[in-house]
Amino acid sequence: MKETKSLYFNAVLLTIGVISIGLSSILIKWSSAPASILGMYRLFFTLVIITPMMRKVSLPAIIKELSRKDLILLVLAGFFLGLHFLLWMESLDLTSVASSMILLSLQPLFIMIGSFVMFKERTTGGGVLALSVAVIGSAVTAWGDIGLSSQALYGDLLSLLGAVASSLYMLAGQNLVRKIPPIAYSYIVFFVAAVVMLVYNLLQGTALFAYDVKEWVLFLLLAIVPTIFGQMLFNRLLGSLGATTISMVIVAEPAVAILLASVLLDERISLLQAVGGAVTLAGIGLFFWFKQRMIKRSQERLS
Repeated sequence: MKETKSLYFNAVLLTIGVISIGLSSILIKWSSAPASILGMYRLFFTLVIITPMMRKVSLPAIIKELSRKDLILLVLAGFFLGLHFLLWMESLDLTSVASSMILLSLQPLFIMIGSFVMFKERTTGGGVLALSVAVIGSAVTAWGDIGLSSQALYGDLLSLLGAVASSLYMLAGQNLVRKIPPIAYSYIVFFVAAVVMLVYNLLQGTALFAYDVKEWVLFLLLAIVPTIFGQMLFNRLLGSLGATTISMVIVAEPAVAILLASVLLDERISLLQAVGGAVTLAGIGLFFWFKQRMIKRSQERLS
């Protein structure tokens, strides 16, 4: 019973998280700043906001207790997160949001493969079926908006690489968040990712401060909504739920983004998008149904 209640509670948190990250594409569309600047300030503002939460956490003590392997994984997690933001947000300037989202929704596939290779974790047949349904739904959602130009194809490649980077970020951090407080994990990886994007902007000669008030407000909103209520929430749940479950929920982002766009950007939802979104949500629901069945079976064995 306790495990079932925990599953429902986590489902609520995951819903909050996916709605929050779904808003990221809306906020990015409202901005005219370079993608690398959006990603950098999104992370730096997040660090400023959560710094007061770090009072009871001693980073030097935490870092001292970690092995060299863990420290390398921690830095790699931050690097891959920064790379993900850079590649995915850059892809939005070259291809359609929907096309980019299709490739981003392949994360669970990459994570399932990575989890098996790195941790010998096997996914049940039901989990594979649920993943297939969700990814097909995501593809249907965005099918009518796929670009075929050379620029769009390059943007799609960036999005695909961004999905790989995001998968590596979650795989690198899956065990780390079980060893250190989630707030400390988030703080360190966000700092490393922000530095990665700062270095990129400096090398590209991108203007760091020449933005109007509207842009700075959007930078702040990107930090609060999709990062704190999205990314940080997922970091907190990563240790208990695992990278595969988190990535499965993120597959719903295209459907959520399209629904939010219809409300906030007055964009019309097509029948194909509605059907695809419903199939995606059905696939995610199927995944959690199979997971609940596994919990009940485990409880029956123990009793």
